[in-house]
Amino acid sequence: MPDSQQQPPHSSSGRTDTAALLLCGARLTDGRTVDVRLDGGRIEAVGTAGSLAAGASGVLAARVDLDGYLLLPAPAEAHAHCDTALTADGDGPLTYDDQEIQRRATEAALLQLGHGATALRSHVRVGDVQGLDALAAVLQVRRSLRGLAELTTVAMPRVLTGAAGADGLAMLRDALKMGASVVGGCPDADPDPTGYVEAVLEIASEHGCPVDLHTDASDPARLARLAAVAGGLRPGVTLGPCGGLGRLPTEVASRAADQLAAAGVTVVCLPQGGCGSADRRGTAPVRLLRAAGVRVVAGSGALRDVSNPVGRGDPLEAAYLLASRWGLRPEDAYDMVSCGARAALGLPEVRVEAGFPAELLAVRGDRLAGALSLAYSRIVVHRGRVVARTSAVREYCNSAAESGLELPRQGRGELS
Repeated sequence: MPDSQQQPPHSSSGRTDTAALLLCGARLTDGRTVDVRLDGGRIEAVGTAGSLAAGASGVLAARVDLDGYLLLPAPAEAHAHCDTALTADGDGPLTYDDQEIQRRATEAALLQLGHGATALRSHVRVGDVQGLDALAAVLQVRRSLRGLAELTTVAMPRVLTGAAGADGLAMLRDALKMGASVVGGCPDADPDPTGYVEAVLEIASEHGCPVDLHTDASDPARLARLAAVAGGLRPGVTLGPCGGLGRLPTEVASRAADQLAAAGVTVVCLPQGGCGSADRRGTAPVRLLRAAGVRVVAGSGALRDVSNPVGRGDPLEAAYLLASRWGLRPEDAYDMVSCGARAALGLPEVRVEAGFPAELLAVRGDRLAGALSLAYSRIVVHRGRVVARTSAVREYCNSAAESGLELPRQGRGELS
């Protein structure tokens, strides 16, 4: 069973083994202040502030005070590279020692969980020097994180065509048998990009799994062929980061966007920086793609590796950049890293309403625009329980001119 479809453990009564939790006094994006009761890994009830107490069983729920916090569907990280994360400061060639990969993949996933991402899709290289070792290490991390975050893996072979491609095809099939749940790769790096895509789609069709490919999308003819062969594949095809599409003439990019929309292809853009070489930087034309009807979501890409040494892996920063640089409404920008990203990963929809999965992020603030600007304090809920908390405090010294003046201390329970 693919990771994204795995369910939390259940008791003999059929209920999920998660204690009831009451989130008190949270503000929603529509301006309401509510209590939210969680039980069994789902949202059990939403009511006006002070109206909810006991759970359905009559047992008092544990309480979390969210006064001063905005409650949102949790983000999902649609494009990570856990196997190479946090390697920017390393000396010498990248090591693929399994213990080292496990260490940095765990740290990277926990960093992103702290930012709010309760689900992550990580691309992992297979073949060449690392063989299947990197994938095995990341799969071990996936198991160790169960209950904290959902980590799914994309197998990325280098070459799939010609004489050299036979090993890559065998490696890809072995990766799926091991537990990789998505077929990926970089057709731009293969001598026959179209043949690479066809091979990936064939294997994905055999196994009934999604496809997630890296491409710069700077060649419109190649992109058109990819859209033609990808159209209609279920459970779906995702492309990213597609930065080259933004460097094409507008009329050419518009035709490509129409082709991607007709094929039902999802595009993952990387507003915080790419995950490839420096000469292929740039972000996909988000507004143009959305206008054509393409589902566009945002990921973080490289997290402090050689592709982006300052990458933060923060979904809210991606949303902030979409709003500040590309002019999206804050609501649309946040949807691209939360509900939209979850849909792209094949995960259930989340709303702050009864019956939906309890995958939530509380951010200090009372409006979404402000939260994207100053999202320092965060509380992360996965499967109905708090799994991460970040509390920021800012202090000021007394004014030299007015020694008696006490400037505010900004932190939990006070100003944000």
